[in-house]
Amino acid sequence: MTVEESLFQFYQKNALELQSGKSLEGSVAWQSPSNIAIVKYWGKHGNQLPNNPSVSFTLSHARSETSIRYHYKPTRGVSLDFFFEGMPNAAFGQKILTFMQSILPVFPFLNHLHLSIESKNTFPHSSGIASSASSMSALVMCLMEIEKQISNFSTDTAMFLRKASYFSRLGSGSAARSVFPYAGLWGKTDEVPESSDEFAIPLAQILHPVFKTFRDSILIISSGTKPVSSRAGHALMEGNPFAAARYEQANKNTGDLLNALKTGDLEAFIDIAEAEALQLHALMMTSKPSFILMQPESLAAISALRSFRNETGIPVSFTLDAGPNLHVLYPENYSNEVTDFIRNELLHYCQNQSWIDDCVGSGPSPIALNS
Repeated sequence: MTVEESLFQFYQKNALELQSGKSLEGSVAWQSPSNIAIVKYWGKHGNQLPNNPSVSFTLSHARSETSIRYHYKPTRGVSLDFFFEGMPNAAFGQKILTFMQSILPVFPFLNHLHLSIESKNTFPHSSGIASSASSMSALVMCLMEIEKQISNFSTDTAMFLRKASYFSRLGSGSAARSVFPYAGLWGKTDEVPESSDEFAIPLAQILHPVFKTFRDSILIISSGTKPVSSRAGHALMEGNPFAAARYEQANKNTGDLLNALKTGDLEAFIDIAEAEALQLHALMMTSKPSFILMQPESLAAISALRSFRNETGIPVSFTLDAGPNLHVLYPENYSNEVTDFIRNELLHYCQNQSWIDDCVGSGPSPIALNS
């Protein structure tokens, strides 16, 4: 029996099937952060399963905030209204509807509730910061909170987070990693026996202290929507001539990065982070059809950052997600020097001199719902 089958069986036995005529209403709200992968997930198979393991930092300020108000309805079937940044959004609403229909065997109460969902981000959507990771994990947290409110079913924290990771993954692969504080590993690797393709696992317990306060200053090179979605980019790995070599390299980099995270080896971290970022974008350029998400300003900022590192010896590095925006990574004790460098030398590469001063964070949490 697969993990997926066992989870479905377990939660089917415990989830609440509402009885006809039951009167219920309530509200929930959660925030969940984006995450930035250091070893990248690019290429998938099956039902949102990764072709290679990935390792990410969980962010703090770049997050989605999602609230759901619900009430009982007599007719069966998933029913929802969806608002993004205060406005109805039919495209996002349809994606969420499809997702909820797919998880009905485990969340059968969705057949009996009408949901009014509101979501907003603290960062530009679809610009290479993992908005799907934060938004889908926040949504799943809300659904699990509704389950707790309308039933007596509860689990311990570890099982709650594993379940959240599993179902977040079904909505967006990288969302599997957003549910854990500090850092997460998603994907089966021989380096970690309990790792899985079906859910992520936390890495907080192995992190060297330097990485628990790591900074991530995100340079918004462009806040526009990406011309090629991550979903389409993943699909193009199927015919990429460098796919096999990439998956082999990602597995090696995962083991090397885990060792660097344990020991606090900043030099190894820099080498892996930057190589992974450039390999990701090289894969995009060698897909068929090829596509380029970096912009000239992205490359100029990288060049300036490397010159700054060589001149000062400060262990600052970069990574990129599937977009043009640069994540500047560095230990907290160099914050003053690096933020001065960003303001003086890098902001003119950013759209409207926009950047997000972020850091490694503590993961999702419930939030107060505005009345």
